[in-house]
This record gives sequence, structure tokens and C-alpha cells, in this order.
Amino acid sequence: MTEQATPKGAWKITFLLFLFMLVNFADKIVVGLAGVPIMTELKLDAEQFGTLGSSFFLLFSISAIIVGFVVNSVSTRWVLLVMAIIWSVAQFPMVGTVSFTTLLICRIILGAGEGPAFSVAVHAIYKWFPDEKRTLPTAILSQGSAFGVILAVPALNWVIVNHNWHYAFGALGVVGLMWVVAWLLMGKEGPLVQNVAMAAADPRVPYFQLLTSRTFIGCCAATFGAYWALSLGLTWFTPFIVQGLGFSQADAGWISVLPWVFGAVVVLIAGWVSQVMLARGFTTRGARGVLGSVPMIIGGLILATLSYFPPGGTMIAVLVFGTGLCGAIYVVCPPMLGEFTPVSQRGAVIAIYGAIYTFAGILAPGVMGAVIKHAATPLDGYMTGFTINAAIMIASGLLGLLLLWPNTERARLAAQAARPKFA
Repeated sequence: MTEQATPKGAWKITFLLFLFMLVNFADKIVVGLAGVPIMTELKLDAEQFGTLGSSFFLLFSISAIIVGFVVNSVSTRWVLLVMAIIWSVAQFPMVGTVSFTTLLICRIILGAGEGPAFSVAVHAIYKWFPDEKRTLPTAILSQGSAFGVILAVPALNWVIVNHNWHYAFGALGVVGLMWVVAWLLMGKEGPLVQNVAMAAADPRVPYFQLLTSRTFIGCCAATFGAYWALSLGLTWFTPFIVQGLGFSQADAGWISVLPWVFGAVVVLIAGWVSQVMLARGFTTRGARGVLGSVPMIIGGLILATLSYFPPGGTMIAVLVFGTGLCGAIYVVCPPMLGEFTPVSQRGAVIAIYGAIYTFAGILAPGVMGAVIKHAATPLDGYMTGFTINAAIMIASGLLGLLLLWPNTERARLAAQAARPKFA
């Protein structure tokens, strides 16, 4: 079989979408980074702040599903543009004096705008790369999240420490509008779209069969555990450094970068290793399913030891390494879903997958907030919350290891679709 060429301009679009995800995660991290100043100014307890963290994900999943079906027929170029405009505009109300209710509403709107981000960006990038070349660009796209935090945290924390947290939101709004202009000038739709001949060779599969396939369920279960860890990192990592371990806000800003630096390394290595394994003849079960699941099980086991260490650098290291290993699953799941999903249905399926696993974002910050509020000390609460996180990671990784068999999924679904309905 002749290897399909990568269209000219594919890597330029990859870079623009990398920046898109960079802005996306900078928007997400700002509330957690400014958590202590926000709680102090608005007089919020841990449970209220957990609600604020969870509010971002209230419409996140619903929006992801709706937009996922939209991009089956509407150009991803324009969908991405509209989403980025919503993100930018939602930041500016926080520049002035703001109530808890206003902050809550703006975060809900922002979450609705950002819910479809990764799935739409993945769908867009898959129009530029054939299947056997998708793992590495998916890894690079995923790194927009890590670099969004790595680059934004020091800059935003400097604004928070030297000015106030309100201006940090305004800065993100300006950066978002800068991306909008860049995409308007350089963004294009990929040429690898389904034509009539491809549609005939790749017929539609009932959504029920796609969404109840074991690999789809495995992807949702495995990534749920990874996203539980990620959403805790977004909302609670910096407050943990300040309230739980006693570091200053200025120091916490730099420490907060560490999980994302390690996560970036994990994701890039996983993407590269997966692509090398595929080139050497490994099945996608091994090169994607096993490669994504095993690190999360190991990470959960590492995180489970957190409470056995004294507060300080060792505890931070365990938290960084334990949660950072989750990153591999983000690289391998979208390509696995793309293996057996018809192109005409891919946008919706990847979006529904995203909507399901990001449900963890609604639960995790609120659970942590409630645990901290009712614990004897804040540190005890954090330890309980991270232990819950470890258990969820281990369970999710084991489910992924059991269920992720993408190399046999396409044939199974085709046989199922061909079976007589009234046999």
C-alpha cells in the first residue's frame, strides 16, 4: 500500500492549532493560579472555590457534543474562529470589580466556548494528515495545553503578584484576539476530506454501534481518569502549594509549571514512540492502547504514595510524576477513534468522547473542595483528595488496558453493520 503524502502547509496549520490550544489552557489555568487571591478578595471558602472550578465544565460537555455534530458539515476553520472570539470576550468582564456570581457566569460561558476545542482541533488537523501520520501531530496539538501553562503561568503570576488578578484575565482576552487575527489571515481547511468515492468505500455506521464499541468505551474510561487529574491541577495545584505546603504566591507560580513540563515530555515521547512502533509493524492495540493505559496505572500507583511523604519538595515531585504520566492517553485515543469511525462521523464521535471524559472536570474540583472544607486541616483534605485521584487513575488505566482494541474494532463494526437486521 502506497503511503499517502502529507499536504503542503500541514505543519503551519499544526503550529496555529498548537497556539490555539496554548491559549485554551492558559484560559483554564488562570482561576487556579489566582485561587488564593480570588478566595481572599471574594471571601470564598474551599467548597465555593471548588464550585467555581467545576462551573467551567457545566456546559463544556453539552457544547462539545453540539459543535461536534456541527463540524460534520461546517468548515472547521470558521468554527475555530467563533470559539476563539467567545473565549476572548468572556475574559474582559473580570478586569473590573466583579462579584462571585459574575465570575461564575463568565467561567460557564468560557467553558461552553472551550468545550469543543480539542475535538474540533483534532478533527481539523486530521484533514491535513493521513492516518499513519496522525500520532505525532496529535501529540504536538496536545502540547499546546502544556505550553499554555508553562508559558502563561510565570507571566500571569507576575501580573497577579505585581498588579492584581483582574488584569491577568484581561491579558488573556487580548492574547485570544491576537490568535483570532492570525487564524483569520492564515487558517485554512485541510484537503483530506471525504469525497463521494471515499464515502462509498467508508459507509456510515450507526452511532449506537460506534458509541457502544469497546474501544470507544475504553477511551472514555481511560481519559476520564486522566482528566480528573488534569482538572485538579488546573483548579487546586497552586492553592495546594500555597495553603497546603506554605509556599508564597510568587514561588507557587514557578512550582505550578513543573507538572506541565513533565507532562509535555511524556506526551511528546508517547507520540514519538507510538509512531515508531506503528512503523515497525506493531498493532495499534500495542502502539496506542497499551502505550496509553499502562503509564496511567503506574502514575496512579505513584500518586497513591503521596501521603507517606513529609510536606515539601518530595511531595511535589510525587504529585508531578504521578499525574504527569496520564498524558500519554490524550495522544493515543483520538487516533484510535479515527481508525474505525467513518470520516463523515469522526467530528461528532471525537466530540462525544471529549464530552464524556471531561465530565470529570465537573466532579473533581468540587469533590476536592468539599473534602478540604470538611477535613481537620487543609493538608489532610488535600491528601484525601489526591488519594481519591490515584484510585480513579488506576481504575481508569485498567479499564483502558482491558478495552482498547482499535485494530480489530473496524472489522467487527463492519461485520456487525453487514449482519441482516431480521436474522
